Amino acid sequence: MGIKQLYQVIKDECPDAYKEGEIKNQFGRKVAIDASMSIYSFLIAVRSGGEMLTNEDGETTSHLMGMFYRTLRIVDNGIKPLYVFDGAPPKLKSGELAKRFQRKATATEGLEEAKETGTAEDIEKFSRRTVRVTREHNAECQRLLKLMGIPYLIAPTEAEAQCAVLARAGKVYAAASEDMDTLCFDSPVLLRHLTFSEQRKEPIQEIFLEKVLAGLDMDRKQFVDLCILLGCDYLDPIPKVGPHTALKLIREYKTLENFVEAVQNDPKSKYTIPEDWPFADARELFLNPDVRPADAPECEFKWEAPDIDGLIQFLVTDKGFSEDRVRAGAARLQKNLKTSQQARLEGFFKPIPKTEAEIKNLKRKNDEKNEEKKKRLKEEKKEKAKAKSKPRGGG
Repeated sequence: MGIKQLYQVIKDECPDAYKEGEIKNQFGRKVAIDASMSIYSFLIAVRSGGEMLTNEDGETTSHLMGMFYRTLRIVDNGIKPLYVFDGAPPKLKSGELAKRFQRKATATEGLEEAKETGTAEDIEKFSRRTVRVTREHNAECQRLLKLMGIPYLIAPTEAEAQCAVLARAGKVYAAASEDMDTLCFDSPVLLRHLTFSEQRKEPIQEIFLEKVLAGLDMDRKQFVDLCILLGCDYLDPIPKVGPHTALKLIREYKTLENFVEAVQNDPKSKYTIPEDWPFADARELFLNPDVRPADAPECEFKWEAPDIDGLIQFLVTDKGFSEDRVRAGAARLQKNLKTSQQARLEGFFKPIPKTEAEIKNLKRKNDEKNEEKKKRLKEEKKEKAKAKSKPRGGG
């Protein structure tokens, strides 16, 4: 799930902190990709007639089709991907996982009913809600990546946290995931939509954490507290707290401790803290997640030539893919994964943290942009009110 409405908050409050562009703008960069999130999106999106793709034996192939062709697109654009898989989920996430399981069970019942009495649209809707990434899906994707010469690693717990470690250490340029909680794990740059299909024509979103913090005028701990209030995978949300309220509360109380204490000491408070709400544990999972250090042996990776015979055996013989298309894809991999690929200039320089003056300057620019936006909206509101109050011509 990630963090509810965080992207909208960033768009509204920190216009300098994100940009949208074409995939080719990422040429020459190494990127750590949240594999489990990508596989889930392939199972939902790579379909035919509303159903997941299968081979002649009835085995699902949507995840392999997505992993093969979307990775080819990434490599064709001069990007070197590294996939990171989820390990065991933290205990605090068990509540969210239980809810997801329940939602899938309900959707499965709905799907059976829709097959009996519903429309094709209903069937597809419930079918998508029943999707679950299994160990087998992960294992098959790992086998495929190995044959493609694309490196992968398995995180101790959350994949996004491990991606963030690699990005912070400069081993990759960014962490790529649809989950906004990647920013809570301190990834300097988050890329979204990288594994989307070309047909969707969605721009790549690039979000810069340092500019987010400057735009919100928060330190990292306050930002994490804001994200917990917005709604994360670890805790139930607080009723009546939407994005604007969450922002206002953190700015007013500075920490979740102060906010929770104020609510508990005020019998008339309109907020109710859920009975079991271990926000300090959730914060700790974001600030100090269980990850492998960037210099661990498992975090050493390289891109290699594809095993063409292995790919033909696995994708064509075992899974029923087109041999011509697999051979053509392998040829593209061979050509584009050569290590002599031109590097970007930024790769030769270690990022230097911004000075306090530079951060203040960033904040000032952000404030100016927000003020301009407010003025523009005020003027538009005035114009609309004026237009409404004009008497209409009589007949």
